[in-house]
Amino acid sequence: MKPRTPPSQRLLILPLALLLPLLAACGGTASSGPVSERKINAVATIGQIADIVGVVGGDRVEVVPLMGAGVDPHLYKASEGDIARLTDADIVFYNGLHLEGKMGEILEKLGEERPVVAVTDRIPETDLRSPPEFDGNHDPHVWFDPTLWGMAVDRVRDALSEVDPASGETFAANAAAYHLELDALDAYAAEQLASIPEERRVLVTAHDAFGYFGDRYDTEVVGLQGISTDTEAGIDDVERVARMIAERQIKAIFVETSVPRRTVEAVQLAVRDAGGEVFIGDPLYSDALGDQGGPGGTYLGMVRSNVDAIVAALR
Repeated sequence: MKPRTPPSQRLLILPLALLLPLLAACGGTASSGPVSERKINAVATIGQIADIVGVVGGDRVEVVPLMGAGVDPHLYKASEGDIARLTDADIVFYNGLHLEGKMGEILEKLGEERPVVAVTDRIPETDLRSPPEFDGNHDPHVWFDPTLWGMAVDRVRDALSEVDPASGETFAANAAAYHLELDALDAYAAEQLASIPEERRVLVTAHDAFGYFGDRYDTEVVGLQGISTDTEAGIDDVERVARMIAERQIKAIFVETSVPRRTVEAVQLAVRDAGGEVFIGDPLYSDALGDQGGPGGTYLGMVRSNVDAIVAALR
């Protein structure tokens, strides 16, 4: 059974068949007046993208994220309010690689009216993960490798410069400064994770979102679900992972803030039934940022928080 949409959100959701005509009717309603005389009105699908748009854009950009803390982008459906925000935007940023699967048609239609930018579209295909279990799709969770996310930053820089060429130097300077922070974050993560003995460096999570993280920091990653949370893990998945945990005496497993906790708790119980013991570590941020102002409220904060939680549990 799929996770249910909260009642408060369900009230706002309209079928795609109704949203597309609404989008067409609202076409051409982007913020009025030249951007040289006001801030750029930007909309981003997920918080990670909104964060880098805000950093690169600085005072020249007002950015609105569609998906807040703890929201799963794989299952998200656009609301009537989202359509209003999208049609009022000067530019729209999304991840791509099928992360926002249920919004694909809306983004495609919107692209006929204004810039709609996939921040991953300049990452070389050779750098993208395409494991067999992803059924021919690329893994969209590229933000878990700060070096790849740096390419997304550059894509945002270039797209904003096309909308507001006069501010191009400002966007370039902001992006360059942020790259230094990404380099520092990458070095911190590598150092901290290297402190975990190799045989314990196993990250077990609810769904397969941490593949880029594992590749970057030489960490084995085991996910109960595949690339998307659109389907739940079954009993066989739970038992398979539980046997592995018990046999290898893995100390901790992790739940993600955007995924229901019950599947990981089922693994914990199955490990006990197999004669082992495992505890659930602090929640990890995967597909969504945390609350604004909290430790996971920014991209840099979410990655650092994850690294600290993983190291504390496994080391």
